[in-house]
Amino acid sequence: MADEELLYDDRHIAFFKDIWGEGFLSPGGAEEASRVVEGLDLAGKRVLDIGCGSGAVSVLLVSEFGAAQVVGIDVEDDVCNAARRLVAQEGVEDRVIIDKVVPGPLGFSDQSFDVVYSKDSIIHIPDKEALCSDVFRVLKPGGWFAVSDWLISHDGEPSDEMKAYIVAEDLEFAMASPERYKNAFNQTGFINVKLTNRNSWYREVAQHELDFLTGPKRPRLDRQHGSDLIATMADTWQKMTVVLNSGEHCPHHLRGQRPAWGKR
Repeated sequence: MADEELLYDDRHIAFFKDIWGEGFLSPGGAEEASRVVEGLDLAGKRVLDIGCGSGAVSVLLVSEFGAAQVVGIDVEDDVCNAARRLVAQEGVEDRVIIDKVVPGPLGFSDQSFDVVYSKDSIIHIPDKEALCSDVFRVLKPGGWFAVSDWLISHDGEPSDEMKAYIVAEDLEFAMASPERYKNAFNQTGFINVKLTNRNSWYREVAQHELDFLTGPKRPRLDRQHGSDLIATMADTWQKMTVVLNSGEHCPHHLRGQRPAWGKR
């Protein structure tokens, strides 16, 4: 991916640190990232973090959940470099590996991970069915695919409001519906499939974020991050709250398990 196509450069990483915490590139920080694997035992496990961003989740999975090793992958130099700095800062270089990869099939051996994790990044992958199949392949029998992602509530043409929001995001979104994800998980062979709609949670959080961007802290944000960036972000958040309030934008937690018996 060429530099001019970067989704998250250092300037955006600094802004998201301000709104979500160091190393996080999606809403809810450590608390929401932890909910994605709530109830799963990661102790001593090998975990793949798809779309690791600037590294906070990969660090969290070893420091708070006891994963033996996390391999974080992303497609951009700036976020991978930021992730490596955070890993070094937290002193977990022996347990967290950050790799820059090219978009496409996962470059790992069959049955090489106990858990595959992703936090709000597979929205950038158009072929959800191929992704599920590839994740199933790299999971060990009994392993889990645990994901948070941004979904659209329906198949077919987005509303005009959703189209306006997607244009404002300018992040190459490839949103899919809960039904499409559920079918992709089931058809791949995952069991114990569960989808949890997080719209009501993020609808409230996003309004607080918009208030943060447009309220008394706005002059400080303009000085620190640039008035052009903050104006763009405020406009994006305003358009996002419209489709969150309508329910068309419906972030979900998604989970499925590779069966512990037999072959696919």
